[in-house]
Parts: sequence; structure tokens; C-alpha cells
Amino acid sequence: MDKIEKNQKEFVGYEYKEVIAESSKASFIFDAYENFGWELDEKLNGNIYENPVKNIPSPYQKKIVIRLKRNRKISNKMELTRLQRNFEACVNEIEELEKSKTSAATIYALVIVILGTSFMAGSVFAVTAQPPHIVLCILLAIPGFIGWIIPYFVYKKTVKKQTEKVIQLIEEKYDEIYKICEKGNKLLHQ
Repeated sequence: MDKIEKNQKEFVGYEYKEVIAESSKASFIFDAYENFGWELDEKLNGNIYENPVKNIPSPYQKKIVIRLKRNRKISNKMELTRLQRNFEACVNEIEELEKSKTSAATIYALVIVILGTSFMAGSVFAVTAQPPHIVLCILLAIPGFIGWIIPYFVYKKTVKKQTEKVIQLIEEKYDEIYKICEKGNKLLHQ
């Protein structure tokens, strides 16, 4: 009699997760999730997919989807999930801090541009009035042109100042993330 050997694997129930991340931070995100018991889902082609929609604004084209899986019966699952949530909160805070570098600068620049445009509109109304007020037109056009030129420099200076303020906070968040991942790794390998 021939022996029939079956190559049977133990049953493992998985839970699945999709993470959307910027392509430049995909390795960082995946490395962190490994510390909470997640692994790439190898059954999917390439495991990391770029956004297939090409007709969307450029900030969204840099996003990718990372598909992960984790054993449902992993030890210390509750604590790992809690640490994972802390990690995700820290990542969201870092994203908000990154956005804050340019948000105030954009607002300041837009306010100045609107003021400059208001002066320019006044200048146009002054020259088109009957009789034309040329002197008033020139007096209003000068701050109008300044209001169109200055915002670039205000934007650059404000971004530089804000970046200097925020960079330390971002580094502290990364340190917090590394501590969370270290705790997760220790729990995972107990």
C-alpha cells in the first residue's frame, strides 16, 4: 500500500487591515505595524498598491494602500491593539504638525493678496471714474502691486519660522512612536 501524504498546514484565522499611507512613508508604516503582529498579505499581487485613480489632485496620487494580516489568536492581542492605536494617533499628530508648517503661512499670504487686490480694484475704479482720478489711481495701485508681490516672501518667512517651531515636536512624536513599537515588539516576542 502506498502511503498518501498530505501536506496540511495548521489552520490559522487571520484578521485583515488596509492602511493608506504616503508612498514616502510606506516602509516606516509597515515596519511599525510589524511590531504589533501584522505582516504583508502575500496573496495579493505586490502587496502595496498605488492609487489607480489618476484624475485626482496630486497630494492624493502619492497615497498607497498597504494590505496587512495578523493571526487572530496572537498572544497579548488587547495590549498590542492598544499600542497600535497609540501609534496611529501619533502618526496622525505628525501629519497634522506637518500640515501646520504651511497652513498659517498660506492664510497670511492670502490675506495680503486679497488686500492688494482690493487696492488694485480701487485703483481701477479711480481711473475709470468721470473725471478720472489719476493721482488716486497711482496712490492705490502702489499698495496693490505691493500686495501682489509681498505674499511670496511672507509665505517663505512664515513657513521657515513655523518649521523651526514644529520640527522639535515632530521629533518628540517619532521618539514616542519608537518607544511604542519597542513595547509592542517585546509583547509580541514574549
